[in-house]
Amino acid sequence: MLDYRITPREKFDDRIGELVSMLELTRNVTLQEISNLSQDDLDFLATNTSNSIGALLSHIASIEFVHQIISFEERDLNESELAEWRTALELGEKGRKDINNQPLDYYVNNLTQVRERTLTYLEFKNDSWLFKEHQWENDVSYNHYYLWFHVMEDEINHRGQIRTIKRVLKNNK
Repeated sequence: MLDYRITPREKFDDRIGELVSMLELTRNVTLQEISNLSQDDLDFLATNTSNSIGALLSHIASIEFVHQIISFEERDLNESELAEWRTALELGEKGRKDINNQPLDYYVNNLTQVRERTLTYLEFKNDSWLFKEHQWENDVSYNHYYLWFHVMEDEINHRGQIRTIKRVLKNNK
């Protein structure tokens, strides 16, 4: 059963604990949404330019990974990381071709491993870290709080796409 309260979490500063609460609620709803999907469901393409549910789940994990690197290590992806995550980040034709033929556990494990790393990092951060300011190369300012808000908003957006794909699947059966 999901707990729909945003509350501080043990082991974390107050605001970081609330952020963790939001991240975990977002993830738990996503996991609930995909819990009964088959491999065929995960690979289904509604159109020849669509993303599959599996590709969207890989993308959700990739966005979180990238934000770990940017916010916790304060750097961009290196060549090895980019090679590993590029397809899931960019999706498109390569994503349609390469992200498939995996069972649900594959995607859930990927999401879980990335999230566990996030939580480990966040345990060692304090609330003031959330507000530490940086600038993109185009001189646009951001802080860590925004980066982690974006991780949630991206997942919620793609969960909406997953729900739409599931409705198409249901109508095709």
